[in-house]
Amino acid sequence: MTVVKDYGQFNGQTLRGVTISDGDATLSVLNYGATTRDWRVPLNGQRIPVLLGYNDPERYLTCATYFGAIAGRVSNRIGSAQYSLGGQSHQLVPNEGANQLHGGPAGLSKVFWDIELDGPSAVRLQYNSPAGENGFPGCAKVTVDIRLDGARVTYDMRAEVDYVTPISLAQHNYYNLGGGGSIWDHRMRCQADRVLEMDEQGIMTGEISPVDGTRFDFQQMRSFAEADESRLGIDHNLVFEAGRNVGQPVSEVEAPNGMRLKFWSDQPGGQLYTAAAMPPQDGGLDGQTYGPAAGFCFEPQGFPNAVNIPSFPSVLVSPEMPYSQKLQVEIKGN
Repeated sequence: MTVVKDYGQFNGQTLRGVTISDGDATLSVLNYGATTRDWRVPLNGQRIPVLLGYNDPERYLTCATYFGAIAGRVSNRIGSAQYSLGGQSHQLVPNEGANQLHGGPAGLSKVFWDIELDGPSAVRLQYNSPAGENGFPGCAKVTVDIRLDGARVTYDMRAEVDYVTPISLAQHNYYNLGGGGSIWDHRMRCQADRVLEMDEQGIMTGEISPVDGTRFDFQQMRSFAEADESRLGIDHNLVFEAGRNVGQPVSEVEAPNGMRLKFWSDQPGGQLYTAAAMPPQDGGLDGQTYGPAAGFCFEPQGFPNAVNIPSFPSVLVSPEMPYSQKLQVEIKGN
């Protein structure tokens, strides 16, 4: 059953939510930020909330957590909020000190999208980003198709532009397969053998290091607690193995309750974030209060700060070479 609900007018825009279903699984999406607000997965006769989200949809208009949002035009951080192309400097709008994070203060996660149903278990979201928005050149028509197929959700992300401009989207769900508590006992395996080095501000330097023997090494299944015994937290970009089979999951996560998650991605790497320092967030789904390590993010994307590092794969797109990314996420009990 599909449910569409309006939550009121804000700055002349309607905040709208759509809940789609397939079998016993349901997925709720907001048009603000193209946000995945809630995902319920059946387990032992219960429907487990496997994402962090807010009970009150209005909270998303002011939250700083990026719960479930589409981050962009360029996800992650761009150093000094600027880049040069063809001898021309482009000054972007900073929103984290002197740097830009997730596309700037009015990035894709902070705007209202058009939303429409695409059958009983899918929605299409579209946003036209005007030239100059957050400092980025060119217009970008961004489309995100979200489809629920049994235990699997597909995010099909595309963008058409009229001028050469950087685009690198990231889907920013926070996952907790237990439906509550911390994620330290979740176990993860990832086909990533390297990690991007960054400075004290979280800006990628261009250096790439092996993960072997570090807290970023998930080449074999191990818990977040085992990987990060000192609870330092992880907010780093893992580099997927070269030549991997993209038809196989790039990462798998399992929880003590038997819930298992798989990611498929066509991107070169992904940001792993364990939210170890997340401040308390009240008003969560089912009355929860979220705190440190209440969820983890795994965000496939282009290499961060690639616009300033020529050795990184380019994130520039053009009218002749539009942007596309496909992410599939499957969550089900054993």
